[in-house]
Amino acid sequence: MSGRVVAGPRILLVEDNEAIRHAFSILLEETGYEVALAANGGDALDTARREQPDLILMDLGLPDLNGLEVTRRLKADDATRGIVVVAITGRALESDGEACLAAGCAGYLPKPVDAAHLLRKIPEFLGNRE
Repeated sequence: MSGRVVAGPRILLVEDNEAIRHAFSILLEETGYEVALAANGGDALDTARREQPDLILMDLGLPDLNGLEVTRRLKADDATRGIVVVAITGRALESDGEACLAAGCAGYLPKPVDAAHLLRKIPEFLGNRE
């Protein structure tokens, strides 16, 4: 055995709230995921292109580009269209869910996000990879 540690799937966590970003990055890393972080839409686009994550957890209320616009841009780019994007939103009306799906999200999770629920859903979302 080589002793090499094989990292789990890569997740890009896009969240402008530093405390939430920090808490969820620790949770995800401790669960075995490799985590990249972005605090705004521009960083999310750059990081997604560079890191090619398996899954993006996308806050919709970002300070520069909203999460739906970032998702539309990712899905329009050949280099990133296959990445599974899951919206995280403080608004959970049916129309909000429809907007998430129309933008290219595989699903959405309402805020506040329950950590145990998130960890149960991630494998389902990862199963949606192209």
